[in-house]
Amino acid sequence: MDLGVNLGYWGLGLGAEDQLAIVKEAEQQDYSVVWTAEAYGSDAATVLGWLAGHTSKIGLGSAIFQMPGRSAAMTAMTAATLDQISGGRFRLGLGPSGPQVSEGWHGVRFGKQLQRTREYVDVVRMALRRERLEYQGETIELPLPDGPGKALKLTIGPVQEEIPIYIAAIGPNNVKLVGEIADGWLPLFFAPEHVDQFRPLLEEGAARSGRDASKIDIAPSVNAFITDDLEAARDLARPFISLYIGGMGPKDNNFYTKLVSRYGFEDAANEIQDLYLSGKKVEAAAAIPDELIDLVSLTGPRDFVKDRMKAYKDAGVGTLSITPMTFTREERIEQLRLLAEIRDEI
Repeated sequence: MDLGVNLGYWGLGLGAEDQLAIVKEAEQQDYSVVWTAEAYGSDAATVLGWLAGHTSKIGLGSAIFQMPGRSAAMTAMTAATLDQISGGRFRLGLGPSGPQVSEGWHGVRFGKQLQRTREYVDVVRMALRRERLEYQGETIELPLPDGPGKALKLTIGPVQEEIPIYIAAIGPNNVKLVGEIADGWLPLFFAPEHVDQFRPLLEEGAARSGRDASKIDIAPSVNAFITDDLEAARDLARPFISLYIGGMGPKDNNFYTKLVSRYGFEDAANEIQDLYLSGKKVEAAAAIPDELIDLVSLTGPRDFVKDRMKAYKDAGVGTLSITPMTFTREERIEQLRLLAEIRDEI
């Protein structure tokens, strides 16, 4: 099992030089990839371009590029450029974002997500193969009919023969789609004990296109903090988990609330969401069961974290991407070193 490091959203907390020091340490500790995110602050592509110029071997991944924020052709252009300037180190992570961001920030209706994702990936792959973009789908039509548009092809190509495409997905049908069309899967709040909920979905999707599901890189992002003070570590994880369960989506359409409900925490998930949406964010964080935190995080004493990392490995995770829950450059670097030591032991 490889380790990755997830920088999250750029510009929140640490400065550019701090983040670069963290990435360079990850590269030195043989982390396989650094991922950057975007929502409605920093964009991921600019950060990855900057990191490409300051690193030499670590992979560079978007986790994720928001599909409503870029046309499929623009994403292909960006992917080819990043692959060229990094010498073939780019991994393209895609996701639909959520209804609030898609419609409130990008002005793109949040609907037909399965078909939209399928067609988006089709067009990205066509463009990266430098084929002329002639495509008639339900959500994408190129060129537009009855106008001056021409079927164009990308003027540059990537270094890699095929840039690996990862998809962020949680719902069952979306996970099936990952199995059918993607090279990797980017889940959040992945619980290794519940891998049997997901593996059949990946296999069903892979069977549709004659693919081998075991070749799909399961690459969850996990919050981590090694400390002898388990309660303090859990408390660090609470605000992040409550934000997603409580606030990442409206009451009737929050993917993360539904996910942890499928893990057996339905009552707690509903309570967290109700508290969060009513403005009681501290109470929402406090309502998260300790068992849920331990299930989806790497928090606590070293031996406990080691057991949890082994559980991820045994569940078939190929790339475990770490988000250290600390607030300084030095603390984050120390956490990356400790986790690399554990990786080498299991």
